[in-house]
Amino acid sequence: MEISWLLLVLIYATAAYFITKIAKTRRRREHKLLLPPGPKPWPIIGNLNLLGPTPHRSLHRLSQKYGAIMLLKFGKLPVLVASSPEMARQFLKVHDTLFASRPTFAAYKHVSFDYSDVSFSPYGPYWREGRKLFTTKVLSARRVESYEHVRVEERRRLLSRLESSSSGNHPVELREHLLRFTLSVISKMIFKEKYFSEGGESEGDSVLDMDEMAEIVREWFVLTGAFNVGDWIPWVEFLDLQGYGKKMRALRRKMDGFCDYVIDDHLKRRGEGRKDFVDVLMQMAEEEEEADGVRFTRDSVKALTMNLLVAATDTSAATIEWFMHEIIRQPRIVEKAKAELDKVVGRNRWVDENDMPQLPYMNAIVMETLRLHPIATLLAPHCAIEDCIVAGYNVSKGTLVLINAWSIGRDPGSWDAPDEFLPERFVGKEIEFITGSNFAVLPFGSGRRRCPGINLALKTVPTTLANLVHGFDLELGEGLGVEDISMEEQYGLTTIPKHPLSLIMKPTLPSYLY
Repeated sequence: MEISWLLLVLIYATAAYFITKIAKTRRRREHKLLLPPGPKPWPIIGNLNLLGPTPHRSLHRLSQKYGAIMLLKFGKLPVLVASSPEMARQFLKVHDTLFASRPTFAAYKHVSFDYSDVSFSPYGPYWREGRKLFTTKVLSARRVESYEHVRVEERRRLLSRLESSSSGNHPVELREHLLRFTLSVISKMIFKEKYFSEGGESEGDSVLDMDEMAEIVREWFVLTGAFNVGDWIPWVEFLDLQGYGKKMRALRRKMDGFCDYVIDDHLKRRGEGRKDFVDVLMQMAEEEEEADGVRFTRDSVKALTMNLLVAATDTSAATIEWFMHEIIRQPRIVEKAKAELDKVVGRNRWVDENDMPQLPYMNAIVMETLRLHPIATLLAPHCAIEDCIVAGYNVSKGTLVLINAWSIGRDPGSWDAPDEFLPERFVGKEIEFITGSNFAVLPFGSGRRRCPGINLALKTVPTTLANLVHGFDLELGEGLGVEDISMEEQYGLTTIPKHPLSLIMKPTLPSYLY
């Protein structure tokens, strides 16, 4: 017994000696390095105590004190935060290749079937092959254009549902309708069959109804945007202090069941009619040859399918919802937009996609929405692939980088009255925000990890918004004023309004025009 205790004491003393020596060496090394400014971290938790329920706002406030590039520590990991257009340019253009990878967070692992999708896979051959599939098979400008009939059909169904739901001056909660609309559009682009029913009505052998799929979509974004303590302090991960681990596993089971159903159904229907995106993925998974050392598996099929289905759904719906929140608060904007629509489109039809270039004010409202309410307030984190120097500061391999798109859209050096919703700032001005080359507004990110769904978003969102304004008089419920519209945020990988907007939507165009 005495020998055991002596051995333990000896081991402890030896470990303490080496830990102290390593810590001193690290401090000496860090003293020689030039590091960005930032708050002093606490032991163990680092600066996690400084994050509130809306992390982009917490980081914005810190940047007012420490600058446009600052260094924090979340648990054991160093984190750089970029809060200005120039700092975003450094990470997303100047040093893009060095920061093109992703961290290995638990949520990313679960929702991407072990990092097998495009959003969260590490930078390398697999990611390049997956992104190429997205941009050539579904999301290229030509492919998106070819699915215009799908967008028209689903938009008509959306407008018809809104009219029916609002009959008798009943308020309509927009969020559920928008999610169904965007989900239907993207599912018809990637599946040749329909795999979920609407409104509780059974459609064939559908495995989920629309509400269940919408819940999966929202959970996906909440969990992938969550600051999970177990990611930053690995030795407490098993405790699942915030309950995220349980939710991640449950979400993966739901996604797994849905994807297995879809894949098995495709196997049964093989050879019937045209191939869809899932057929293409399955064929690649069955081929024995490797392309550039990349092998696709059944999990690859699941991950890439869900990535497309989920990512394109919530982002578009969230942008439309923020748009409605903003314009209802300013009746002058609605009046001005309606006047433009009446002049260009007239009162005898709905708005088509090819009308949008002739609607500069409507487009300005869309751009202002994306500036003030970027789809991702914090872009998905980037990860340093190797040691490097950025803006004169030393950055070590493995450092995480957060681009605060919310801060950048409010940068006083780039925008007059940055906190005000003023669509006029975009009228008559050539402000590039699609390719990611203008770092003052980053709704789709920039660089190698830029959102591949830009073409689809810019076809789906503006025309839908224009039709909501053109075809309805929009009113708040009885007794409510614009001051009652809540602009609180619910944080996730996409940040949505915390309180859904309910509107009385009075049709101003005849039903037969749908």
